Amino acid sequence: MADKATDIVLETERLLLRKWRKSDIEPFMEHLNTRNVMRWLGGVQSREKFDAAMARLEGYDRDFGHTFWIVERKSDGEILGFCGLKRVNAPQPKLTGAHEIGWRLREDAWGHGYAKEAATACMDAAFSRWNAPYVVALTVAGNEPSWGLMKRLGMRHHPELDFHDPNYSEDLNPTIVYKIEADVWNSKA
Repeated sequence: MADKATDIVLETERLLLRKWRKSDIEPFMEHLNTRNVMRWLGGVQSREKFDAAMARLEGYDRDFGHTFWIVERKSDGEILGFCGLKRVNAPQPKLTGAHEIGWRLREDAWGHGYAKEAATACMDAAFSRWNAPYVVALTVAGNEPSWGLMKRLGMRHHPELDFHDPNYSEDLNPTIVYKIEADVWNSKA
């Protein structure tokens, strides 16, 4: 967890992407641990499961210098969710250690372009700051808003990388994988 003076990682026109603070946990749980937000992510999480996920996010930041950061709206300081980069730890050996982009926004932030704005900043950082050769994103076929954003970011579905994740039920399988290479991203800029 960070202090306010040093926690901003990325900034966009409307958003700050910053490190987690202890004070973020309760509002995050309230607004982002809901049935609709968690529909494609295995359902509402227990506090124990959330705390374990937080420990993993802190570990990614410590070990790699990046993680899924808090997305804060500049105009009012509201926590909208998270977006960022981590290393793939899913049960797909072809992806182990690859840079993965991910996002989760609260319902009242959907449809305002925040996810694309935050994800674009993260993609720029993946390729410029962390020299990723490519970035992947993981979702499920039913989560059209998620893979729709992946497509708008220029990512392409790679069915040969799709996999079954035993941590999720059959209705949340297979995990589908989108990918974009650095040269493709940089040619768009």
